[in-house]
Amino acid sequence: MSHCPMNVALQARARRWLTPLAIVAALACPQAYAETADQYPSRPIRFIVPFTAGGLTDKLARALAHEMTESWKQPVVVENRGGAGGTIGADLAAKAPGDGYTVLMGTHATHAINVTLLEPLPYDAVKDFKPVTLLATVPSVLLVNPAVPVNSVQDLVKLAKSRPGTLNYSSQGVGTSGHMAGEYFKMLAGIDMVHVPAKGPAQALADVMGNHVDMVFDSVAIGMPLVRSGKLKGLAVTSRERSPSAPDLPTMGEAGVPGYEIALWFALYTPKGTPDAIVAKLNQEMRRALAQPAIRDTFIQDGVTLTATTPDELALFQKDEGNKWGRLIKATGAGK
Repeated sequence: MSHCPMNVALQARARRWLTPLAIVAALACPQAYAETADQYPSRPIRFIVPFTAGGLTDKLARALAHEMTESWKQPVVVENRGGAGGTIGADLAAKAPGDGYTVLMGTHATHAINVTLLEPLPYDAVKDFKPVTLLATVPSVLLVNPAVPVNSVQDLVKLAKSRPGTLNYSSQGVGTSGHMAGEYFKMLAGIDMVHVPAKGPAQALADVMGNHVDMVFDSVAIGMPLVRSGKLKGLAVTSRERSPSAPDLPTMGEAGVPGYEIALWFALYTPKGTPDAIVAKLNQEMRRALAQPAIRDTFIQDGVTLTATTPDELALFQKDEGNKWGRLIKATGAGK
């Protein structure tokens, strides 16, 4: 049975005269450094959200950061770094030290869509990160300004075909799910609309509510309260089956656009080099946080499916999503 020839205390005292052989032996004994993970976190954690405040990504991150702060008694500070479809914030996280004190709210945009849409990226969505866990999935809803004279997806398709190139749709930015949802709609419905990217999710919705833009795809969590208040009209959800939070709305397939299915997702990542023990501790903490009634009640009622996976399961899921979005981007010609 192998054992460590050095303990931590001895290493600290003998640091000045450690030979290369002793260093190799120490590195071969990770149990000598297990206290690093045991003590984690011992200082504030930076939680990067690669989108501006006001969207579902930000809302979920802040709820989780609050739970982590309460549980670990260390501040978990949410930092919004929006821009370039999530690329700016993701790149910032990718270049941070892999010590567990920077975590990223990764999404379908940062780790699947942008891989093809914005190639080449300043970061590698696989090699520059360590997956921690999938956190949530949620369908989108097609939202239309009440002034647009339509009450169904088929009405919208007919209107778009009668006025090619005149209707427009907003999105949270180039490369975001809202952008790709609109391009997918154009392709499957055979219509021509103009993409009007906004500076973040809040602005995308404001543009539609202000009647500056005709429509937008956004999560049911954000969109349905606006539908219920009469500020926007909801025409369909993008999931395969109807959403529990919008049971009266048809799916895009039911509404006359067969084959249309898109889900948003959110996942936790750390920079490469983060010790496996810290990744495991973060994974365990996310599982605990997602099970809290305060979080479950808040998000499930909005149609968000909370979930937790192993790091390996997230890696496989990310690969599948990257392939799916890549095929869609190439088929629609988005990003050209």
